[in-house]
Amino acid sequence: MQHLHFNHWAIIVAALFQWVLGALWYSPPLFAKPWSAMVWRTPEDKPKSLVTGMVSSLICDLILTFILAHVILWSGSEGFGEGALAGFIVWAGFIACPNIPQGIYEGRPFRLFAINGGYWLAGLVVSGGILAGWR
Repeated sequence: MQHLHFNHWAIIVAALFQWVLGALWYSPPLFAKPWSAMVWRTPEDKPKSLVTGMVSSLICDLILTFILAHVILWSGSEGFGEGALAGFIVWAGFIACPNIPQGIYEGRPFRLFAINGGYWLAGLVVSGGILAGWR
């Protein structure tokens, strides 16, 4: 396997983008109400440890972005468009394909997948673009 040269700043920026996008995506102005209703939470039901959740989200966003950077480099994607396409392909294969049937088996509404999957679609497409465009 060849040695890969990563742009660590691009990985950090892409991970921070995903993290901020998640905070906005699941906020009251966007999808907090419908998401909460579908996972049987009320707006007053705050997670016991919001800080732990936010820290774990950031760590996992960094790991996911580092893995996406591998895919970007292995695919030879160059420029924002090709990186965005690679992010979309990763989303389709690793987010959409396993989660759609899982939601069907669990009897969850498709709208829940649309909210959660939409977040990952936007996050991976933009992060892929950042990673491939900023090398």
